[in-house]
Amino acid sequence: MKSGDPPLQESRLPPASLAWLVWGLAACFYLVAFYQRVAPAVLTQELSRDFRLSAASLGNLSAFYFYSYVAAQIPTGLLADRWGPRKLLTAGAAIAALGTLVFALAPNVLVANAGRLLIGASAGVAFVSMLKLATHWMEPRRFAFTSGLALFIGVLGATLAGVPLRMAVDTFGWREVMVASAAVTALVAVVVWIAVRDDPKDRGFESYHPAQDRAVTTTSVASDLRAIFGYRNIWILLFAPAALSSLTLSFGGLWGVPFLVMHYGFTPTGAATMASAMLVAWSLSSLGWSVLSERLRRRKAPLVVGVVAAMLLWAATIFLPGLGRGALVALLIAASATAGAFVLTFAFAKESVPSRLAGTASGIANMGVMIGGMVMQPAIGILLDLNWDGVMADGARFYSYEAFQRAFALILAWGALALVLLAFARETYCRPAS
Repeated sequence: MKSGDPPLQESRLPPASLAWLVWGLAACFYLVAFYQRVAPAVLTQELSRDFRLSAASLGNLSAFYFYSYVAAQIPTGLLADRWGPRKLLTAGAAIAALGTLVFALAPNVLVANAGRLLIGASAGVAFVSMLKLATHWMEPRRFAFTSGLALFIGVLGATLAGVPLRMAVDTFGWREVMVASAAVTALVAVVVWIAVRDDPKDRGFESYHPAQDRAVTTTSVASDLRAIFGYRNIWILLFAPAALSSLTLSFGGLWGVPFLVMHYGFTPTGAATMASAMLVAWSLSSLGWSVLSERLRRRKAPLVVGVVAAMLLWAATIFLPGLGRGALVALLIAASATAGAFVLTFAFAKESVPSRLAGTASGIANMGVMIGGMVMQPAIGILLDLNWDGVMADGARFYSYEAFQRAFALILAWGALALVLLAFARETYCRPAS
């Protein structure tokens, strides 16, 4: 070995066990972030009663998570490229713990909104940081798969925010459960700081990230943003995928529980189980969509098929009243499974720009996905209030089937917009941009 050559161990790629451990610890925070994202769906009755909320106010409270989450995505992508994911994940988990505590102790809805805003802004670093770690610790061909697996892990968090959360709230109260959630999130921050590293080189191994892109960037934030928005696909992927995410995040993430309780005779626990099942179907199917896309060597076509199928199934769900419970469950699961095609957005965006901008591209793509929940949760609530006929039940507003039908039709409109936008997208054929 010549003088100045790196030690032998630095020429080796990291063992898979270490790579998955680093990535998996980051995934723990994403699990917490997803849990926080959908928790209000199970707490609708408690939050409406304690804070005296209308549907619009409840939708707005839940969506405060998305407001800051979406706003954080471009800064997160830029910081992930410049500072590295370890610092972002640690700071994000610490702030999320603080936000959860604020939410748990909120004396009124304004403070509760502030807590949700803190949670959303900090949780917004989780997914982009996971993708950034994957580009350094994993083989490039695994990127689409890890994107789908990330969603699955996140949905495990959403599952915890279903029946387990409902049972815990019934036993201990929602505020006490949220305080415990804050403590767990703080623990995640500590573990991530101790164990996660930005690049295998920090552990003495070779990185999967191209050497020319590991150098500290000297370009300005403004120039990076100008560069990345010069790619047509980035604009398209900022808006089109929200058609798929809005279906699951607005129904499974908030409005599905009251809809199923009010009009299909579900208990709150049963409705929470159904919402969790939708999210699980969404995440599991994303793994299948990722594999299919890799085999076809296409991103655009599977994404278009997913949008068309999801919108047809959703139209059947909302425009066929009086469905039997079996048929309703089948339609909701199928619609969620087809909506899982949204996961292709991340690989599609990453392949549409030079690798040095991959973190920023991932942030923008994730921002686009979350726009669906950010817009649809409060928008559906507003339409429900506009179509409310004054009926109350158990201290909260009762909305007719027709009111839900008109509100849920907004998702179909976004689906039509997505198809128009995707018609102009450039196929990457699963190859990184030169």
